[in-house]
Amino acid sequence: MTHVLIVGSGPTGLTLAIELARRGVALRIVERSPEPPTGVRGKGLQPRTLEVFDDLGVVDEILATGREYPSLRSYQGDQVVWEGRMDEIREPSADVPYPNLIMQPQWRTEQILRDRLAELGHEVEFGAEVTGFEQDEDGVTVTLGTGERVRCAYLVGADGGRSAVRKQLGVGFAGDTFESERMLLADIRTGDLDREYWHAWGSMAEQKLYFTICPLPNTDVFQLVAPYTGDDDLIALVAEHAPHVRIEEILWRSEYRVNIRMADQFRVGRVFLAGDAAHVHTPAGGQGLNTGVQDAYNLGWKLAVGTEALLRTYEYERMAVAEHVLGLSTRLYREQDSKRGDDTNQLGLAYLGSPLSVGERGGERLGALFAEQRGTGFLLLADTETEYPFTVLPPLDGQEGVILVRPDGYIGYHGDESGLSAYLSGFGIAAPLADAER
Repeated sequence: MTHVLIVGSGPTGLTLAIELARRGVALRIVERSPEPPTGVRGKGLQPRTLEVFDDLGVVDEILATGREYPSLRSYQGDQVVWEGRMDEIREPSADVPYPNLIMQPQWRTEQILRDRLAELGHEVEFGAEVTGFEQDEDGVTVTLGTGERVRCAYLVGADGGRSAVRKQLGVGFAGDTFESERMLLADIRTGDLDREYWHAWGSMAEQKLYFTICPLPNTDVFQLVAPYTGDDDLIALVAEHAPHVRIEEILWRSEYRVNIRMADQFRVGRVFLAGDAAHVHTPAGGQGLNTGVQDAYNLGWKLAVGTEALLRTYEYERMAVAEHVLGLSTRLYREQDSKRGDDTNQLGLAYLGSPLSVGERGGERLGALFAEQRGTGFLLLADTETEYPFTVLPPLDGQEGVILVRPDGYIGYHGDESGLSAYLSGFGIAAPLADAER
């Protein structure tokens, strides 16, 4: 029996698969498409996602093949009229080891994650479409397009905005699709632009942005983004507004409609939704891909522990975050705000008020001891003689009480040690070892 079947092999599904695989959980990850995608689509990795990728063991490759976002260069015709940055380059610190937004084509992010998953003994099953499923008290029976029937304890739909899993569940997807607000995306080659700049034509102040052309790191490719006006002739569009730029080749193109939606539920019984299957965003602020990775990072360790009390907290915690991030990305899009920083880096997101967050600092990102947090276990910061089945380190300077850090880097419990055992047993996590067990 497969413990968890993951549907969808984008960054969300792959992150979840790695989280489960490194804990030894039996899993399968299936993908309807016959092969990996080639287009860029998302390309921004936020600082909090880089911390997750550090824990998963892939951040070095992400940084080696990606780069910080280049400066913007704005034109009228072939004349440069403005240059500047959408963010401030910051130096790493003890509490923020990855302070800058990193540009990385989504196809490469996925390849790096697939390679890591392969190291852990698992492969994406391409060309395996889920055609239906039924769940009962003990598990879920999933039917694949091949006719195979898979029995699993849990099913996770990470299969995008058009999620077949969400649709079969009958879960509503509240929000709007703006048919009149469409974008054209294309991967192109041109030898006429400096690869050290992100090039833009039009006026951001007047909200008349004709198109942008952005160099993709460690490639000879640029990503072109343009409003769709009914005429999809990109070569003619560029020739009209930037006659000095010649498109030599269009490698991939896609049309994008602005969607702002969130699922009414992130869980129905033994079936969970994550990533775009649960929430879709405007492209502003680079929040969509990153929020999906955070969904998976939250859900993975909870599925591995598997207690009902713990699994209930996934929907509570991630729906609140998704609602907040949707509001942020929508505002940035409507205001044409290109600035990036503390609002968009996702370092300030927290699980305050969650049933899993107890005490003054419960729900906060720890923001310290990143090397010690790597791995799959809990971290207890306490001066104690009690023996616990997870890593115990001395308290932080000025710390009062004990702090239990969850496997995803957030503080679960902050308070007197006398209350820790009840907290742990309440969620079925672990408990101090009694003398007879030592």
